[in-house]
Amino acid sequence: MPHYSVIKYEASKKKEWDDFIASPPDRRAGAKNATFLFYRDFMEYHADRFADFSLMIYKDGKLVGLLPANRKNDTVFSHQGLTYGGLILLAKAKMKEVLGIFKGILIFLTEHQIKKLVIKPVPTFYNILPAEEMEYLLFLASAKTECAEVASVIDFDNRLPIQKNRLEGLKKAEKHQLKIIETADFSAFWNEILVPNLTKKHGASPVHTLEEIKQLAQNFPNNIRQFVVVDHNQKTVAGTTIFETQQVAHVQYISGDENKQQLGSLDFLFHHLIENVFADKKYFDFGTSNEKAGQHLNGGLNYWKESFGARSLVYKRFSLKTENHRLLDNVLL
Repeated sequence: MPHYSVIKYEASKKKEWDDFIASPPDRRAGAKNATFLFYRDFMEYHADRFADFSLMIYKDGKLVGLLPANRKNDTVFSHQGLTYGGLILLAKAKMKEVLGIFKGILIFLTEHQIKKLVIKPVPTFYNILPAEEMEYLLFLASAKTECAEVASVIDFDNRLPIQKNRLEGLKKAEKHQLKIIETADFSAFWNEILVPNLTKKHGASPVHTLEEIKQLAQNFPNNIRQFVVVDHNQKTVAGTTIFETQQVAHVQYISGDENKQQLGSLDFLFHHLIENVFADKKYFDFGTSNEKAGQHLNGGLNYWKESFGARSLVYKRFSLKTENHRLLDNVLL
């Protein structure tokens, strides 16, 4: 019988952790459901806000799984500071092995006085290879669905046509001589558009400060990309920040000034990104349009995203008692 051991991540393990995340182009090797969000240089930009409790799982001495996580009292989250988390697995991982890995994690957490695990699996369309073992294991462990949010996603292999009302925005943008620029300078978008809009409409701030997003973009220049729309006076009137993974372009931030409807700035921007910049991706993820853990849906925002040809996929969050590892004892016949 294989022996699974679980240890808490420490800084001396950084290279081993990052090497596991760095999937090679060969889909038969490396991690099958990792993205750049799980590199330590990304996870630790907000280390002061979250008490790290990431786990590394070994099978007979070989690293076979990672759980990016943080701890708060007697609960471990995977991960409160990331869009998604969950158990990161090797491409060759099979169901029986994943069962052993997950059971080992729950036993380890129980032994460390952790009573609850909250987990946000990587949405399936981000996976390089099929990786839904955790969906089954969470069911077996009597996990509860805490949150389900609708993401509007374009599947480039099964495109739906863009609606005419979005194309009207292109005509407005051309009339007003708007231009789209990819830039390494996040300042104008953050200071002039994003932060003022979030403050005015929601009394909120971006998840990332300007300094944080600049540092992350410096660390991951091929994954974090900033696009802005400027008018004929070179004034920034709209923009978006894209988090790009191997097969998904994800809209992390999007905002336009008070004239975005009259200018057609956002229609112009996203038509360009979808048709030109990211047309070689498998998916274009506009992100979710929910509030209150998915209980409410912003209908207008959701409709706008769908009018580009996006349809609905779901981000989920689960919770379970760590003592439920006992429910995994007699699964295999």
